[in-house]
Amino acid sequence: MIELKAPLAVAVVRWLPESQGGRHSGPPTAPVYAATTAFGNDSTCAQSGADLLSILVQRIDTLPDGSDLANIGFLVPDLARAHLRIGAEILITEGPNVVARAVIRELLQPEHPT
Repeated sequence: MIELKAPLAVAVVRWLPESQGGRHSGPPTAPVYAATTAFGNDSTCAQSGADLLSILVQRIDTLPDGSDLANIGFLVPDLARAHLRIGAEILITEGPNVVARAVIRELLQPEHPT
């Protein structure tokens, strides 16, 4: 099982309905969901495969509007750090399909061993 031990950010995630290319089964139910992602709001960059990173999403809560509040991490965190800022948009993809859009709400400090 994949674990999210050191999330880098908290984001609001809006899962797209199947009619807009979202997941057939709806939002994931796994404790930690792994997918690919592209930064920005242009779905063509995600579909081209340019600069795709592996993202980890761990739902914290469901917000009143139906979106999820989630911890966000990456399989290779150093590749994502340059893109992380409050308000940054993330496209979460499965293959060529954008299945969710997220916006970073909070940056988390990485834990340093003492």
